[in-house]
Formats: sequence, C-alpha cells, structure tokens
Amino acid sequence: MSSLQLSLASTQSPAGRAAALINAVYGQFVPDLAVTEAHSLALETPNGTLTALADVTAALLDAAGKTVDALGSSPEQQDLAKAWLAKVESTAWDNLDALKAVDHDLTAKTYVAGESLTAGDLGVFAAVHPHIAQASHATLLSHPALTRHFTHVQHLPLVAAALARSAVLSPAVVPIDVDNVPAVEIKPDVKPKKPKAPAADGAAPAPGAAAEGKKDKAPAVKQAPVDKVVSDKKKGEQAAAAKDGGAGKKGDKKDKPAKEKKPAPPAPVAEAPAPWMIDLRVGKIVEVSVHPDADSLYVEKIDVGEPEPRTILSGLVKYKTLEQMQGAMVVTVCNLKPVSMRGIKSFGMLLCATSPAGKDGGVEFVDPPAGSQPGDRVYFEGFADRAPLELLNPKKKIFETVQPGFTTLDNRDAAWVAGEGTTHRIVTERGVCAAPTYVGASLS
Repeated sequence: MSSLQLSLASTQSPAGRAAALINAVYGQFVPDLAVTEAHSLALETPNGTLTALADVTAALLDAAGKTVDALGSSPEQQDLAKAWLAKVESTAWDNLDALKAVDHDLTAKTYVAGESLTAGDLGVFAAVHPHIAQASHATLLSHPALTRHFTHVQHLPLVAAALARSAVLSPAVVPIDVDNVPAVEIKPDVKPKKPKAPAADGAAPAPGAAAEGKKDKAPAVKQAPVDKVVSDKKKGEQAAAAKDGGAGKKGDKKDKPAKEKKPAPPAPVAEAPAPWMIDLRVGKIVEVSVHPDADSLYVEKIDVGEPEPRTILSGLVKYKTLEQMQGAMVVTVCNLKPVSMRGIKSFGMLLCATSPAGKDGGVEFVDPPAGSQPGDRVYFEGFADRAPLELLNPKKKIFETVQPGFTTLDNRDAAWVAGEGTTHRIVTERGVCAAPTYVGASLS
C-alpha cells in the first residue's frame, strides 16, 4: 500500500484545480502515489493529514526525493511560492479587482517567485484558467501581465505535457491572439523643465501685478510721460532712417521678411516591445574571476568586438567552474542599462538556458554557431533588417515583456516563440544559436 494517499478536491474550486495540476506536473515523480477524488483536498501521510496547498506540494517533493524543486531553490523563493499558493486558496478569482491586483504584481515578473517555474505559477495558472478560457480579447488586454504569464506557463513543455496527459483543465491550451495587440507608444525621455527662479527684489512687476502691488503697499514704479515716450520713439525711427539712407521714412516702410519656422520634431514612433530591439552579439570570455564581495557572482571581461572588453557580472558560480567560463564563446545582451552589483558595474548579461525543471536542474550557455567570432551580430529570423535600440529603457520593460517567449525548440535551437506557429530562431550569418542539451528551456 502506498505511503501517500492524495484526495483531490473538486476542480470547480481554485484550490482543487491547482492541486490537480500540481499533481499532474510533479506527482509523476512520486512512486506509488495513490490519487482519488473527494470533496476536499487532503494528503494522507504517515505523519498526518495535510490540507494546505503549500504543505501538499512540499510533501509531494519530499516523497519524490526532491527530484524537482517545485517550491524554488532558495528560502526566499520558497517563501514567495508558498505565499502565492496561500493566495490561490484565499482569493476570489472571479473578482475583477483581484485579477487586476495579480496583474499588477506580475507586471515586472516572468514567474511569480524568482526566475524559474514553481508550484506558485501552476496555482495561479489553474486558478485563472476558467476566466482566461472564456474571456474576450479585449478583456485579456485589460490585464496583459496576467495574460502573458498564463500564455508562457501553458506552453512550457513540462506543463503542456501534463495538461495533455491528464486533461485536468479544458481546453488544454487556451488560444490567445498575441499578434493582435495594440502597439505601445515608446516616447523619448524628456527631462522636466526647471521652474524659473522668482524675480529678484526690485525687479519690475509682471503685467497685472499692479493691483497686487497696491494691495501689498509696494512702492509704485514711476513711468515716463506718454508724450516723452512717443517723442523718443520718433527720434529712434528718424535715426534709423538716416542710417539706412532714408529707408525709414513714412510711406517707404518695407515688410520685414517672415521668420523661417523650424520644422516640428518628429512624433514619437509607436512600437510594441519586440525582440529585434535587443542588441545580441557573440562574445568571448577573455578573463573571469569570482566577485570579491559576492560568492555567487563571476566578474567577466568579454570581448564583444569593441576596442575594450566589457565587464559583465553573472550569477553562474553554482553552475559553471572557472575553467568552463574561461575562453567560452557566448551570446551577450549588450544594450541593457548598466547596473552596479556589490560595487562593480555590469554592462550586459550572458544569454543562458535554464532547465525546464528550474535552476536546480542546471543552467547552460546558449552557444553561438561554430566558427563565430567576437562581435558577430546575433538576431532573430525575420528581423534581420531591424537595428537594435542603442539602450533599452528600463521603464519600458522591453526585455521583460519579450523574454517569456525565449525558449529552446525540440532540436534545442534557441528561439523567440510569440504564439502558435510564430517562431523566430536566434541566428547569426553563420547559423543558429542553440543550447547543448535542454529542450523547452527558458532563456534569460
């Protein structure tokens, strides 16, 4: 008899749907797990009965020998994943305000907890599935971050296989029109004008300020008599006429040429975030060391075809040895805004493939094609004629918007998948970039 007996709640409830999907994805790694249907969720273990989604998930992973890390690889990620599972159980998911709140939380995230798939993502996906499945295109656009997260999760190979195998949720794949999305206007950053300094003491008051001055009993400014002003004006005109040979006489006035109008600045170009905006190049790691103040970070000097190597920091100490890093040919993202990491500024990132099982499953480089040289341009098929932006504005979240579509295909080719039948491989003039071993990997 199995040591674990899982009774699934009705899939009409968000918690029941979430438990069923978590079991379909991760329960397959638990030997001899008995699953039955019941009115409420419960997992019978030798140590008692568990009913909370987070506890059920943790027990499944322990029984599986932690073959997969469905709650995250760090304490912080685990706490976040458990918090989202608790939210799945406590939230009224048919409430539009609740959906908007979750959409807001996901705006800058690919996954709900950390940088890899967890049970928290499966819980949110299962909870909103009925809403997304029947929502109109306009409704989906009203919470784009939630829709983007849903689309990404349902196309992950591990999740897609579970949905197709168990028919936990119907339809297994919800068709979402990712092409028919209004363009996002990318406006140039304009610095606000500084307010003018207040007038100095004794300066002439602005027009209309006379009444205020009288009210405040300020000393009146003496004005010249009107007849003197007119006389002075005439004298000035006569002097100018004499200087110009009498051209200023009455009746001989010539119209002044109209000032040439400056052309109006071009209107901002409305462009939806797209992968071609990202500056990808082949790089070679020419020097690497561990960050002096961060054990998990490498500090790399990378030749990307520029006069001097770029400094880039990567959290790869857990996944790559110094020997594996030194001299490696990599794909680099070169137009991210520089960021300081423990006192050292990083001017880009390495494009890596993360195992579909999460970072504990491994991280590997996206390899450029054989024969590549530092500085070779890397681009997306179909966008060869588009030049990347000089710098990605972090406020526009361009990379964050398109990154969920970065994956590896069945043949391990790196690509951006925008939807069903819309695939753009990541290539150079020498061939296709690819991951050494992972299929269905997330690229970041």
